[in-house]
Amino acid sequence: MEPRLLPLLFLVALSFPAFAHSLVRHYKFSVVMKNTTKLCSSKFFVTVNGQFPGPTLYAREDDTVIVRVTNHVPHGVRQLRTGWSDGPAYVTQCPIQPGQGFFYNFTLTGQRGTLLWHAHTSWLRATVHGAIVILPKRGVPYPFPKPDKQKVIILGEWWKADVEAVLKQSIATGFPPNISDAHTINGHPGPVSGCTSQGYTLHVESGKTYLLRIVNAALNDELFFKIAGHYLTVVEADASYVKPFEADTLFISPGQTINAILTANKGIGKYLIAVTPFMDAPIFFDNLTSIASLRYKGTPPFPKTILTTIPPLNATALSTKFLDSLRSLNSNIYPALVPLTIDHSLFFTISVGVNPCATCLNGTKLVSDINNVTYVLPTIALLQAHYYNIKGVYTDDFPAKPPIVFNYTGTQPANIQTNNGTKVYRLGFNSTVQIVLQGTAMIAPENHPLHLHGFNFFVVGSGLGNFDPLNDAKSFNLVDPVERNTVGVPNGGWTAIRFRADNPGVWFLHCHLEVHTTWGLKMAFLVENGEGPNESLIPPPKDLPKC
Repeated sequence: MEPRLLPLLFLVALSFPAFAHSLVRHYKFSVVMKNTTKLCSSKFFVTVNGQFPGPTLYAREDDTVIVRVTNHVPHGVRQLRTGWSDGPAYVTQCPIQPGQGFFYNFTLTGQRGTLLWHAHTSWLRATVHGAIVILPKRGVPYPFPKPDKQKVIILGEWWKADVEAVLKQSIATGFPPNISDAHTINGHPGPVSGCTSQGYTLHVESGKTYLLRIVNAALNDELFFKIAGHYLTVVEADASYVKPFEADTLFISPGQTINAILTANKGIGKYLIAVTPFMDAPIFFDNLTSIASLRYKGTPPFPKTILTTIPPLNATALSTKFLDSLRSLNSNIYPALVPLTIDHSLFFTISVGVNPCATCLNGTKLVSDINNVTYVLPTIALLQAHYYNIKGVYTDDFPAKPPIVFNYTGTQPANIQTNNGTKVYRLGFNSTVQIVLQGTAMIAPENHPLHLHGFNFFVVGSGLGNFDPLNDAKSFNLVDPVERNTVGVPNGGWTAIRFRADNPGVWFLHCHLEVHTTWGLKMAFLVENGEGPNESLIPPPKDLPKC
């Protein structure tokens, strides 16, 4: 077995110094191999502490979290000024070498709710992932009725094969990787055709309320989540509170989280929980529904399961309705500080292309790009190159707009080859940024969940077709737009986001569909230091992994 290198990504907030009344919470992560049997097939796979999903980190806002990660094996937290703990391989750090360790040290600031931690190299995040639960500060209530209990529910994907082998085969052939064999709910695939396996059971008591902390840790699938006979009240998205609203079906993209309140107000019995994928493009994907059960206390043995209808695979209207319902609280305590004036107005096209590949089967390979630039992974981490002024690692000429204007969602150019490069876009400290993320019809148009490291952003607009800067901008929501760290760019459409670049360092923007990240759908922002020490990147830790 080849050595496995491991950086971790923590999608939480980080600031220094910690408040005097906060706590320091210590965790130990040991990255180890484990053998398990799922879908009537056994394999060894990479885990943290032998758990799948991995352990949940619990803390309160303003707490400091120190995670000692040791890699025994031969993928946000918003890292304010401490990008060294952000995690993406060769962007903010080099991978942790086998037998070595690293302390991730961060303070949770300005976020409360649920986030995802995961490995951020190769496809290891398929099994190396878990939840981060950020409770409110002591004495600070939720902006909604306090639930009786809380449950973490992590959605994922499972391959019978080694995911590293799946990835290597795809790279060698130039073709898309094999799809997963099942979706999972807290590590359980549930029964599938040809294999009877036990699924996850959510135990509840009549009359009680439950805060469900739902995380989509899947590699390549956006998912619907539904409980038969029950409505859920959505109260938080990506660790930011939202105006509460009811929905019987939730929609969650990879990397996103949703907190929703479940009221156990139905009759005693067993109710179906369904997790089913969303895909509104004609491409190959895992179309299996994973099922679990909600079971009331007092339900007799072997009850009949109360069923529900599941959304169609291409339920675009349902996903759009859910996303359009998300709004920031925008209260005195939790204001929506969306930038109203813009220093950098960027227009990014999201595409798939075909590039030459001498070692691939057909002499070509599928790639992805932003503004026709397919990202090339460097051999020295970008943040280290920036901090130590190492030349030749990257250039700071990432284009602010596509090099060629065309009908992005209509007839495509004949030439679909992309340019390769390791490019960053430079931002002055505290500058304001608007990015219009434009989907294209290149080869296989589909929904792209884009994740930005280092910042929360406001989703100010979204629509179908080509973005019209004159008319579409007039309908932007600048009052209570939802605040997120991952947002979907709709199939054949666009999404506009805004943020303030108040976090110095190098920060990754990438598609959270792992197949597209692998193909190069990513870039990085370089945010310069401000004037004072609290506006500057802190020095790297002594145990920072070496490349």
